[in-house]
Amino acid sequence: RQRAVRRGGGGGGGGGRVPGVNGHFVPDPFVAPALAAKENAVELSGISRAHWEATWSDAEVRGAQAAHVVGTWGATGAIAEAPLLERGEGVYLYDRAGKQYLDWTSQAICTNLGYDVPAAVVEAVTAQLVKLPMVYGGLGVTEIRCRMAALLAELLPGDIEGFIFPSSGNEANEAAVRIARRYTGKHKILTQYRSYHGGSATTLAATGDFRRWFAEVGATGFVKMFNPTPFKFQWGEDEAAATATALAALEEQILLEGPNEIAAVMLESVVGAGGVLVAPEGYMQGVRALCDKYDILLVADEVMVGFGRTGKFWGFQHYPGVLPDLVTSAKGLSAAYLPLSVVGMRRPIKEFFETTPLGWGATYQAHPVALACAYECVKHVLDNDIVQHAAALQPVMEQEIAAIVAKHPSVRQGRALGLFGCLDLVDRHGHYVQPLQGPSPEPVLKFRQALAENGIYGLVRPPYIHCAPPLVINEHELRDGFARVDKALDVLDRELGLAPP
Repeated sequence: RQRAVRRGGGGGGGGGRVPGVNGHFVPDPFVAPALAAKENAVELSGISRAHWEATWSDAEVRGAQAAHVVGTWGATGAIAEAPLLERGEGVYLYDRAGKQYLDWTSQAICTNLGYDVPAAVVEAVTAQLVKLPMVYGGLGVTEIRCRMAALLAELLPGDIEGFIFPSSGNEANEAAVRIARRYTGKHKILTQYRSYHGGSATTLAATGDFRRWFAEVGATGFVKMFNPTPFKFQWGEDEAAATATALAALEEQILLEGPNEIAAVMLESVVGAGGVLVAPEGYMQGVRALCDKYDILLVADEVMVGFGRTGKFWGFQHYPGVLPDLVTSAKGLSAAYLPLSVVGMRRPIKEFFETTPLGWGATYQAHPVALACAYECVKHVLDNDIVQHAAALQPVMEQEIAAIVAKHPSVRQGRALGLFGCLDLVDRHGHYVQPLQGPSPEPVLKFRQALAENGIYGLVRPPYIHCAPPLVINEHELRDGFARVDKALDVLDRELGLAPP
């Protein structure tokens, strides 16, 4: 029962106590809910001995897949019949039945050096595993971490000379956002609608394509800007006019959002998943100038295109005079042999964090084994002129894409930069054959099947077909890949009613 208090004790009238009034609050009694107990012990002696067997049958593998494997991004059922891959060689993959596939998109635009792992990479990884397999970067420093940072400082232009090493492109972009916000004291990040920056809550909110719908609720401060290459309209009748209008619109947006609120503009140097979109002439230079004018950082997302994909070491080098404040990359850094990424920062930012906490970290940041792998991969790229090789094959890419555009009414246009290319697929009315987020109509499903039957493996994300094989591909293999895609496009033309059955 409430204990009575003296009247007037809290600002009331006369003296005395009134039982049950203005006393110490008595809550409702707490009754603990009953536990719906579940068994949580595991009898270790019951673990299947199959895990100690050297090989499993196809049936055993597929059984374990059906029972326990969960897909990512799409529904798990989408990978129910995905190839059971067993080995790789050069630019080819082989399934357990021995069928050969040409890796047409370097898987997720990442297996840049193909499947013949350079001997120096194997030796370095093995040596690091034996000598010192793990160091937490917040407690200790390794020689390989310092070597990798020094090499990247030489490979990046200007005063981009400070580096951290997360484990994925997503983590690198997340860290870059954190760094930009902490360095500037501002919160907003401008990104483009046709973009992809990663799969975490932060980087999906930064992303512009449909995948941000999975996670943007709750993330704050991300403002979308239109690309200079929109879906449904043109900024101008030619590149010069489009660039001028797109930049004017961006400046208007900066003014309305508030320059004092914007930490950074984050752009893919070449839009990757959104269709291999190269900014029109003068656009990136204009963005850099606007960032300088309004004291905003420029972040170059090089996760896909860094380390030679476009025929230059860095994608932003296609835009003379443009030096980002922060650069992120991954994929090609280690050729996807081991997970690793990088954030590079200019000298003033590095110096700021000499005495100010960075505010970002991770257990596997600067993992020594991954760094040993990446160090040798980057040296291999340099020693074997991989970047120049990608540039030399661009005319072949252009020639083959032009032939496909001329032949197939289901292909509106194509783009190629180094060994980074893309085709735009359209229906009989000249519209994109499907939205990027799907669903795929029956003709597109038949086209996917035809690609697989012709031994083409990789990302198929209609209305785009990416052409981004490993950078070690030779001209014969490249032309063979286009011939395989050409046969699959014959099927798409027929299924769309654009060619005789």
